[in-house]
Amino acid sequence: MDALWLQIVQWLHTVGLHIDSGTAQAVAEGAARATQQLDMPGLLALAAALGWASGMRLYAVVFLVGGMGALGWIALPPALTVLQHPVVLMASGFMLLVEFFADKVPWLDSAWDAVHAFIRVPAGALLAAGVFGADNASMAVAAGLLGGTLSATALATKMTARAAANTSPEPFSNWGLSFLEDGLVVATVWLATQHPLAFGVALVLALAVSALLLVILFKFLRAVLRRVSSLFSASAKVA
Repeated sequence: MDALWLQIVQWLHTVGLHIDSGTAQAVAEGAARATQQLDMPGLLALAAALGWASGMRLYAVVFLVGGMGALGWIALPPALTVLQHPVVLMASGFMLLVEFFADKVPWLDSAWDAVHAFIRVPAGALLAAGVFGADNASMAVAAGLLGGTLSATALATKMTARAAANTSPEPFSNWGLSFLEDGLVVATVWLATQHPLAFGVALVLALAVSALLLVILFKFLRAVLRRVSSLFSASAKVA
């Protein structure tokens, strides 16, 4: 506990707020009690949300959760309090802006997702595991596996949908998907932290939709590739 309230004092000093150690300790103890009062559905919902949303917008997730923790809207588990550090918030906020605009450009969005496939999935697993931390290693491992799987599922759905949208010359479908993903990430974090049980139902529905989209869009992309291949074959024969 001493280390925790010392971290709080240091963070407050970095943002220009100077308070005595007694007050900081009282705040830290209140946050610790709030974290301990989170029930298992709430913890699992937070872990699942961090994993799934990271597959869509990793930097937005880090910034939103860290910002909510810094503002006192939620009491983050000890292993995730680093997200509310000013340096982490500035870095995630900057990358959020970069990703926001990169995700709106056709084909650049797919390239961005391909590069971040090696970042989002392990990051989603780590964030989900951090909900339980080292004090509950078995649940941390289970949450990490859950978070990584959900992150990979969300990423695969996103990349497949974007690849299908990029086959169209107009940019509006791409922009619409991008803004939809922005809204989904915000809604996911809010619902998981405020209404865990409702989030669980929504997550099951989202996974069902993801599975359906992956099947439909994969067939669509395969048909497009066949058509492109036949066009090249016909051109080669004519030449």
